[in-house]
Amino acid sequence: MTTLPQPAILARIEEMDTTLAVATALAAAGRWLDLEGLEEEMTRLCGAVLMLPQADGRALRPAMAGLLARLEGLAAALPR
Repeated sequence: MTTLPQPAILARIEEMDTTLAVATALAAAGRWLDLEGLEEEMTRLCGAVLMLPQADGRALRPAMAGLLARLEGLAAALPR
């Protein structure tokens, strides 16, 4: 059985995925990015997932793995 917070957390994961996709596209185009607050929001999101019952948290693993891949893509697109 799924707890009520999981759909809200999944929506936040999807919003963060969109944010990271846009940031990656901007970085790849050479645009300057203000990433202030990104780490804080990711920390809140991870904390929310960790607070879920174990089965619900496991159900979000694929979405969280997608975020990690998107974040790694953004890191690769940033200038060194």
